[in-house]
Amino acid sequence: MDFRWLRNSFIYLLVAMAAMAIVFTLLSPEGDKNTVPISTVLDLARNGRVETIEVQGDSLVVITKDSQRLKSRKESSASLVQLLEQAGVKHGSVDVVVKDGTGMGNWVGLLFNFLPLLFFGALLFFMMRQAQGSNSQALSFGRSRARMFSGNRPTVTFADVAGVEEAKQELQEVVEFLKYPERFSRLGARIPRGVLLVGPPGTGKTLVARAVAGEAGVPFFHISGSEFVEMFVGVGAARVRDLFDQAKRNAPCIVFVDEIDAVGRHRGAGLGGGHDEREQTLNQILVEMDGFDTNTNVIVMSATNRPDILDPALLRPGRFDRRVVLDLPDVKGRAAILQVHAKGKPLAPDANLETVAKQTPGFSGADLANLMNEAAIMAARQNRDSITLRNIEESIDRVISGPERKSRLISPKEKEIIAYHEAGHALVANRLPNADPVHKISIVARGQMGGYTRFLPAEDRSLMSRSQFMDLLASGLGGHTAEELVFGEMTTGSSNDIENSTKMARRMVTEFGMSEKLGPRTFGHRDRMVFLGRDIAEQRDYSEKVAEDIDAEVERLIGLSHETAKKILTENRERLNFLAQRLMQIETLEGEALAAAFRGETLPEPAITTAPPPQATPTPPERRPKDRGGETGPVPSSAS
Repeated sequence: MDFRWLRNSFIYLLVAMAAMAIVFTLLSPEGDKNTVPISTVLDLARNGRVETIEVQGDSLVVITKDSQRLKSRKESSASLVQLLEQAGVKHGSVDVVVKDGTGMGNWVGLLFNFLPLLFFGALLFFMMRQAQGSNSQALSFGRSRARMFSGNRPTVTFADVAGVEEAKQELQEVVEFLKYPERFSRLGARIPRGVLLVGPPGTGKTLVARAVAGEAGVPFFHISGSEFVEMFVGVGAARVRDLFDQAKRNAPCIVFVDEIDAVGRHRGAGLGGGHDEREQTLNQILVEMDGFDTNTNVIVMSATNRPDILDPALLRPGRFDRRVVLDLPDVKGRAAILQVHAKGKPLAPDANLETVAKQTPGFSGADLANLMNEAAIMAARQNRDSITLRNIEESIDRVISGPERKSRLISPKEKEIIAYHEAGHALVANRLPNADPVHKISIVARGQMGGYTRFLPAEDRSLMSRSQFMDLLASGLGGHTAEELVFGEMTTGSSNDIENSTKMARRMVTEFGMSEKLGPRTFGHRDRMVFLGRDIAEQRDYSEKVAEDIDAEVERLIGLSHETAKKILTENRERLNFLAQRLMQIETLEGEALAAAFRGETLPEPAITTAPPPQATPTPPERRPKDRGGETGPVPSSAS
């Protein structure tokens, strides 16, 4: 940076000096009134009017007896003394003083004369340097942009990763391969050439890769899959070659390619025109991985959340030998992750992280990190010295639904509709044996929701039965049914509930084989468009008659769920009214207050009515989105 500043300063100085030389050249006077020809000087000397003549090269300075200074010039080959003698001037009548003609003034004049030439020469020189720099950039265009991190000072280790014990155990062997290769080579085992980390977003794939590099203490090359691909042909393949050359020179090491699906998608999609830069890059990756020398000790790690769209040649043994799955953590894993992210955060005695882990099913590691950060921000906003359980529970709702919008003004009629809507959700779920327990009901607006009912599964599960789906459908339609039963008409607040129920019923019929009429069969083949990476099209492998049967089955399932919800709310009409009235009074029900409301009881002082301490800095009211009525809370991830 300093050299660049000096170079720019030098250029500016040359420009300024050239400008000054041009100005002085253009504005210099053509003559001076004190300049006289040599003949006049000789006449003055002959007449005795000259006292002294100073000679400096060819320039003459004549000082007359009346103290007048005159300037003149003589021929370069002529001698002033001879000229005076030829003009008849008596010897000794004029003092002739000869000065050195190599003074500073001549050098300055010479510099100003040659300054334009120097300026244009310097300009040509820097233009050539710039051209050389562009040429070097063009030559380095195929160089890898991977960033190498030294393993001498690890910043992340396995101690900073929680909730993925099986993945850590798998990767611990990779670390031992890099640390002690002789232990495995003497038994004939070879180092794994590739490890593919697979899992939903936020489960810690990149964090685990950094932890492997930190544990192994080896150089770590990190690059994104999108950094290989450019608009020019062959650049991606050249960068792949350069990356693996660097890795071999620094072996043993780890090369981590994040989001490899950017270049590793299934080939033959028919896209890309005459050449497909992604396919060329993928081909080079395949060659480099399968062409490793057995003694290189280079492991390629990659991460993706779409393993289904990767090319089969990339997943075969010899390239990615191991596939490590990082799934959403269970309750034990969530508790461990919360412990990691709680480091450095003072927790109140009531902040039991195991309780928080039970309230966060379906949360990823990134969600839990965001949860603890939001809780710390909320406690700081309230001027607390520690983070309470109340702050963490409020952060859960904030992460799921957004911040509270207590400043939103709603009419008493709309508030009553929302209260009955949420009470309908909660009461139907409370009366059904296979529905998830209701954890919290609120009619305080969050995000775009006018209110919400949050369910909390009793335990983590990965399988859903038909009876659980049916009870989930009925509880989802409870709000719509309550509006219909109490007010005799429906509102737009049920739009999201109806949409989710319709999607769930269709999946039960077409994907899960839960239709008694159509039997255990799937309907429709989804084309995975690899260039978009999403399911955007469905090929119908059934007739129009079967399509009518599917629609009829979906309608039947939704009708059964609606009838179930209507029967429960009709039989428990008094309890529905009681729940709605309690919601209109205190706006939020949870814990003991919620359990008492389901029993038809009223606690004298519900804990939920305790107002939090005043905020240190009040936040401005948010822009009001489109009004929506009550909506159900999140459903288990396996049912979504």
